[in-house]
Amino acid sequence: MRVLIVHNSYRQPGGEDVVAEQEARLLRRLGHYVVEYRRSNRELPDGVLSTLAMGRRLIWASDAIREISEVVRRERPDISHFHNTMPMISPGAYYACRRLGVPVVQSLHNYRLLCPKGDLFRKGGVCEECLGRAVTWPGVWHGCYHDSRFQTGAVAAMLAVHRALGTWRDQVDVYIALTEFARRKLVEGGIPAEKVVLKPNFVEPDPGGGGGDGDYAIFVGRIVPQTLTTMLDAWKLAPDLPLKLVGSGAEEPEVARRIENRGLGGVVRVNGPVPRSQVFDLIRGALFLLFPSPWYETFGMATIEAFACGVPVIAARVGAMAEIVEERRTGLHFSPGDAGDLAEKVRWAASHRPEMRRMGDNARRTFEEKYSAAQNGPALTAAYEKAITLSRARHVVN
Repeated sequence: MRVLIVHNSYRQPGGEDVVAEQEARLLRRLGHYVVEYRRSNRELPDGVLSTLAMGRRLIWASDAIREISEVVRRERPDISHFHNTMPMISPGAYYACRRLGVPVVQSLHNYRLLCPKGDLFRKGGVCEECLGRAVTWPGVWHGCYHDSRFQTGAVAAMLAVHRALGTWRDQVDVYIALTEFARRKLVEGGIPAEKVVLKPNFVEPDPGGGGGDGDYAIFVGRIVPQTLTTMLDAWKLAPDLPLKLVGSGAEEPEVARRIENRGLGGVVRVNGPVPRSQVFDLIRGALFLLFPSPWYETFGMATIEAFACGVPVIAARVGAMAEIVEERRTGLHFSPGDAGDLAEKVRWAASHRPEMRRMGDNARRTFEEKYSAAQNGPALTAAYEKAITLSRARHVVN
């Protein structure tokens, strides 16, 4: 199969970028021909999103559409697989592919089609005010995207225009949801249910199990206030177990300040960003991985990376994480944002190591059954085949 992968990467690398790269490598290893069209937010000068020109680009990026059309004519792909189109590519690129007879698959790594901010989260809690609305005006009023009504309005305009054009309904053949929870929420927000298939992310290369016997907890990901506050407040209540923070973000100076203010300098350590191979070594050496996000995560790569290492996960009981992490089987749940509950689970984990070891073994088996490359390859090609079948059926009807 000839596959065109389309992705707009972020200024700061994230899970979507990792997944796009992993899937391209997997497809090539399976013998498929892969061509990639990539743009990056690094192309944007600072502050450009506040301009009217950038607002128009969100809706219809003419240069990207033209370049993708050229790639399609030259490479003649059987399928196009989009990961992220915002802001350099735009949903207008779907039209280019469909006009040239190439079916479109869109992975849904976040809730951007339902929420201008993309995470259904506002002021420390889940927010569904924009869910299912033709115009996501509550998000504009609250200035949810980058704390700016103007910038949020630009994203909301893109969503409204393409909803009115029928882009989400007519120009995408298959959507890939990463969890059953995300699939339900996306359908609730107006994505056609018959077009949504379920295919989780995966970890490759397999780091191997054998972890979960360590003497510290670990957090891997972007360090943001909503997760940081809960973790540090919990460790203030249960400071005996060391905590390693692996990741980066604009809040790093604030992280150090908060750690010192809480008197946790000897217990909580900020490791910063480290190479991926070292991340696995750090996870494997932990007693458990902490996933405290209080919002509707669509997936959570760090969770299955821990599973792959044979390490259980303590996660907030919200959204997809309540589905991925099975209570007392592959980890523990705590109430989102509740530092006291998290501290209680940390204390339990530290004093019940045999039980945590069994959860780690279960986590490793879950990885092998659901989240390995061996399981993901057939699921990915099945999504492509469904898109091709639906595309052919549409041409017959027309």
